[in-house]
Amino acid sequence: MEKYTFVTCSFSRAQTPAPAEERRWIETVKAVMSAQTKQIMNQLRQLSDSRIAAHSQRFFKTGKGEYGEGDRFLGIRVPTIRKCVREYRAISLEDTREILKSPFHEARLLALLILVAKYSAANRRTEKEAIYRTYLSHTKFINNWDLVDCSAEHIVGAHLFFEDRKPIYRLVRSRSLWERRIGVISTFHFVKREDFADTLAITEFLLYDTEDLIHKAVGWMLREVGKRSRHVAERFLTNHYMKMPRTMLRYAIEKLPESERRAYLQGTK
Repeated sequence: MEKYTFVTCSFSRAQTPAPAEERRWIETVKAVMSAQTKQIMNQLRQLSDSRIAAHSQRFFKTGKGEYGEGDRFLGIRVPTIRKCVREYRAISLEDTREILKSPFHEARLLALLILVAKYSAANRRTEKEAIYRTYLSHTKFINNWDLVDCSAEHIVGAHLFFEDRKPIYRLVRSRSLWERRIGVISTFHFVKREDFADTLAITEFLLYDTEDLIHKAVGWMLREVGKRSRHVAERFLTNHYMKMPRTMLRYAIEKLPESERRAYLQGTK
């Protein structure tokens, strides 16, 4: 087993030659990115582990025709990325945007977690607005379920809690799987504050969505509603469970007593 020496978010480890495609991307980085961004990307490269990367490629379904097709991984564990957030959260919004455009999943995760930290720490509405608009204008880079789930509620949901929520409904009507998931997961911010109306409306709208990752997200949010108000969730389920995709229903009823789960699944509730 390789041993690492931790200093802030850096590790000392032997380097392996970069593939040709990666070398071309590194040259592009050197040409267009700031010194700060180059430093961060070089540090991520030093943290890479090919064994972890290979596992992540499989776990996040990056094969042809799969939901994460073409995504690339350096091979860095999430706790390590979170330590890097603490080190780099003060970088500029422009640098954060550049990292978000990286072809590497962990770099995009780092950028999104930095955006979340920046949004939480921002005191002026103009700062929050800039972060929110950056997020929504870069959704093509927020293209896997973990990237959505770590960020949507904390930026989109938080920003729209006291605002017009029409942008969420535009998201859930998108042709993009990931934009629809952003719309769904953003309502987690509302659910945590016992504001359920938008989550229920979106759930009803997405009952016939064909994507399994949307079924899971919607079922998860409905389950979270049930944790806070079982009456509200069960009333919704009573009216809609017969039409729900199986995965959505299973996720929604996961925490109910076994007898109730069986009744829903057998259609006898």
